[in-house]
Parts: sequence; C-alpha cells; structure tokens
Amino acid sequence: MKIKITGKELKITEALNDYVEKKLDRIDKYFENAEADVTLRTEKNEQIAEICVLANGERFRAVVEDKDLYASIDKDIDILEGQIRKSKTKKEKMMKDGSIRNMEVQNDTVAEIANEIIKTSYYEIKPMTPEDAVLKLQEKPSHNFYTFINIETGKVNVIHKLKDGKNYGLVEPEA
Repeated sequence: MKIKITGKELKITEALNDYVEKKLDRIDKYFENAEADVTLRTEKNEQIAEICVLANGERFRAVVEDKDLYASIDKDIDILEGQIRKSKTKKEKMMKDGSIRNMEVQNDTVAEIANEIIKTSYYEIKPMTPEDAVLKLQEKPSHNFYTFINIETGKVNVIHKLKDGKNYGLVEPEA
C-alpha cells in the first residue's frame, strides 16, 4: 500500500508514522494495490485524523476527532474497515452464482422454443365500428391491440396503438 502522511499544525514523528503504517496493514489485506492519504491535524483541544483510501476505483474516507490522536487513528481504521466490508459484501451479493445476471442460457434451449406457439389466448369477437373498437382499447390500457368484426365491411379488423401513444392504426384485409 502506498501511504502519504501529512501533518497540519503538527509534526509527524517516527512513532506516529510507524503507528499509522501498522494500522493501515488492516486495510491493506483487502486490496492488492491501494493508496492512502492520511492527514493529521490539531484544532484547539481536538486531534483530528482523516484517512482516505483509494482502491479498485473506489474511495473510502473517514474523519474522526478525539482528544488523543492515536484514538482518532484507531476509530478511522475501524470506520474504513466497516465501509470496505460493506462494499465487498454488496458486490458479492450482486455477483452471486444464483443471480439472474449470471445465469447461462443454453443455445439448445433457445432453439427449441424459437418456432413454437407457447401461448394461446381466447376471446370473443364482437361486431362494432372502428370508433367503438378504439373506445374498447382505451378501456384496457395494458393492451396494444383489439380485434373486432367491422360492421361496415363484415370482416375481421384489428385496431392498434401507434408508437406515439396518442393515435391508432386499423388493420383491414383487402379481399
């Protein structure tokens, strides 16, 4: 892990440097290549430790104020470890073997279903005008078409919704 330690209003001692590196080993076990920016500063009576870890395109950040700088660093590491574990668990759940995204569909199965009728619907065809058929289709917003017998011609017609969602088309046989 590449570590950059910065002190603001505070001199970074060898002991402090070693402590931060030792604590960041807990984070390093989760990633192969990671970078950590550690900023340690003092404001009034508070010791502030800010740790930002960049790894695998993700950013994990923790900032803690405490009277003791070592306690701030410890709490930051605990927070970061929790964030990393949560992120990894979330990714693992998304990539589980039983997930729909990872299910493999065999080409043979798709080929078997390709040319077969797999669903049949039965409905009553009533004689009516195309205008009445539009009204019937509007009553059923989930349907895209409505089949009826045209009173004027005596033939089976289909009224369907056009892609614009406002208008309708009429399918009428020629012969």
